[in-house]
Amino acid sequence: MTEITNEELPEEESFFDHHELTVDPGQSSIRIDKFITDKLAYATRNKVQQSITSGIVQVNGEVVKANYKIKAGDLITFAMEKSRKETEVVAEDLPLDIRYEDDHLMVVYKPAGMVVHPAHGNWTGTLVNALAYYFKNLPELPGNSGRPGLVHRIDKDTSGLLVIAKSERAMTHLAKQFFDHSISRSYVALVWGEPSDEEGTINVPIGRGVKDRKVMQAYPEGDAGKSAITHWKVIKRLRYVTLLSCELETGRTHQIRAHMKYIGHPLFNDAMYGGDQIRKGTQYSKYKSYIQNCFQILPRQALHAKSLGFIHPISGEELYFEGEIPEDMLTVIEKWENYVKFEK
Repeated sequence: MTEITNEELPEEESFFDHHELTVDPGQSSIRIDKFITDKLAYATRNKVQQSITSGIVQVNGEVVKANYKIKAGDLITFAMEKSRKETEVVAEDLPLDIRYEDDHLMVVYKPAGMVVHPAHGNWTGTLVNALAYYFKNLPELPGNSGRPGLVHRIDKDTSGLLVIAKSERAMTHLAKQFFDHSISRSYVALVWGEPSDEEGTINVPIGRGVKDRKVMQAYPEGDAGKSAITHWKVIKRLRYVTLLSCELETGRTHQIRAHMKYIGHPLFNDAMYGGDQIRKGTQYSKYKSYIQNCFQILPRQALHAKSLGFIHPISGEELYFEGEIPEDMLTVIEKWENYVKFEK
């Protein structure tokens, strides 16, 4: 029997199904594009062929052509955009902060507080609802389904940049860059405490927590979770907190948040990972009031997706974008800078 398994995917890959197909000994030798199309009800022949051309489909770890004839025992691995029902998304006329757009893709700046994709409890008011309305008014382009093509996402309370594919061809190429970890993404994070080093790498698997599945947990023994690598560097030390630059090599759900908690420096005001309590500082009531004021100004984790770099899927041009730190986070950073000056 041909085995099909779906893995729980990293955050950037959560809009794709990742498949492994093992060809049954009794399976006749047919073209791989036909084999995959027959196995997946929602996969079109055209979409499968585009995935093969982009190198997303591999047989026994090797890239193949669409006319490759499968053989018994072949292990076929590939990613495919999840099927979406039109009824899942309601188009809404919501403001969109578009930083770049051409016929194939767009880069948008998502404000903190906006959910990326409709889900239980958030069926409206999301970035996808806004994109669905915007795309509805776009002229039809070859390969464009008229729906926004999400390639990755960031948390509701994280601000920053996202790339959106406007055609299946762009979606396929961008997805491959994410799977290959060749897309560069940097974040700015304000964390509790001062790391002993100026920079470092956290290479510790991350998986869902045993007690709470919504919370991600580090598994240093490697007995659970999936590979997760975060590179961090100190931007500025601010006595009891530190401003860091974080670069993702992988893109697991809550990766930076879980990794920072693991090394003892949770994000400032990250309630899910223990950053909404005073972790460093004094016991004076004035200091406690100061922290509470910071929490009120920035009622979320202090994390911003600042930059995004990738290869344009059609032109091959290297593109790089930066998004400014939002006002709430910038205000708190400035308050800490003033606090350090005052305390000297």
